[in-house]
Amino acid sequence: MSSGKQRLIGASDGATKGNPGPSAWAWVLADGDGAVLRWKAGPLGDATNNIAELTALRELLLEVGPDVELEARLDSQYTINAVTKWLPAWKKNGWMTAAKKPVANAELIREIDALLAARTVRFVHVAAHQANGDEFNDLADRAASAVAVSQQGLAGKSAAEVPGTPDRPAQGSSSAKKPVTIKAKFAGTCSCGRPYAAGEKIAKHSSGRWGHPGCG
Repeated sequence: MSSGKQRLIGASDGATKGNPGPSAWAWVLADGDGAVLRWKAGPLGDATNNIAELTALRELLLEVGPDVELEARLDSQYTINAVTKWLPAWKKNGWMTAAKKPVANAELIREIDALLAARTVRFVHVAAHQANGDEFNDLADRAASAVAVSQQGLAGKSAAEVPGTPDRPAQGSSSAKKPVTIKAKFAGTCSCGRPYAAGEKIAKHSSGRWGHPGCG
């Protein structure tokens, strides 16, 4: 990437409760040092997972301008491949696949293609919903998942404002069990977005991730 532009880290993710089903998109923006600047999530009504993922990327690109160098972190290989690997052939073939069928979600992909033409973006594929995975992707996933259920848009300016997903029991609820804690063998990042050090006590959250005992 060239110098002289603001460098930002962005993560986008979509969530669908059923495929198709109630869906939402979300993005998270952080500065070059990894501090969350802002995040946003919006409802889509009933949609497919691929539409949710593509919409999340489109909304992220709309949020940043041409004066930004963006590192876009996505867990959707379909989205990355669609707008980088497969796009040239689709355009050459009149938006038809190799099987001579219309490209699915072509309108969204065209919008993303136009946005990418005016922006400096480096795509990074990250593992989806993995313990000690990418913290920004996890935040986007949580925000999208919450909005997919509520169908009410959300936004904020810190990781602490991102809601937990509905399937994570609220701390102190009768269904929540006291977490079993262990000492972390390696340093990592909690689902709340804050790091923990090797040797620090951590607990396994209902999401499957390890982190601070109080954040489950």
